[in-house]
Amino acid sequence: MSISSKILDIKKELPENVSLIAVSKYHPTEEVMEAYNAGQRIFGENIVQELRQKQQELPQDIQWHFLGHLQKNKIKYIVPFVSLIHSVDSPELLTEINRLAEKAGRVVPCLLQIHVAKEETKFGFTFDECRRMLQDGQWRELSHVKLCGLMCMASNVSDETQIRSEFRRVFQFFREIKQQFFADDDAFCQRSWGMSHDYPIAIEEGSTLVRVGTKIFGERPSRTSSKS
Repeated sequence: MSISSKILDIKKELPENVSLIAVSKYHPTEEVMEAYNAGQRIFGENIVQELRQKQQELPQDIQWHFLGHLQKNKIKYIVPFVSLIHSVDSPELLTEINRLAEKAGRVVPCLLQIHVAKEETKFGFTFDECRRMLQDGQWRELSHVKLCGLMCMASNVSDETQIRSEFRRVFQFFREIKQQFFADDDAFCQRSWGMSHDYPIAIEEGSTLVRVGTKIFGERPSRTSSKS
């Protein structure tokens, strides 16, 4: 099945309130263009260098989402154009994004990454760390970032009950902090969870952004460290 056919099939499954992010990590621009020509406009990358290169080479109406762990010294390369950073995992990172976004004359939308998976290799705030950061209130003074919701990754396991439970816990946490800190902020509405192997469960558990790579582009050509 072609990339364009896979894109169309996945989109048929998605409710109106759920957007598809085509994760093009390690895949060539030709494959991204095939998805683009099928109508896909939101693409996600995990590596800053690859994101920069593709952004320069591909159509300028693509919305690029950054999904991977973001190092402070790499922020400057994506701040001028990135549509959404999914992986804010510390107050310090948020502050640095704000500083560089101000230099670039932009307000950069961001998601707070929550660590819910039973894997130490995953990044993100614990629920308590995120609560403390929001209660501290310093984020309200950062006028060049916009908090738009939460992101998480479930444990990479075959147990659907565990996956569902992890997504559900983050959705419950989203509702809690939405009511407490963002009740009057319509922009705080995004829930980024679900990948190729678990996005149907993620949608049932409140996701609005699903990050699908393997199911669209096939297995990654190299460095296949994790599923997307």
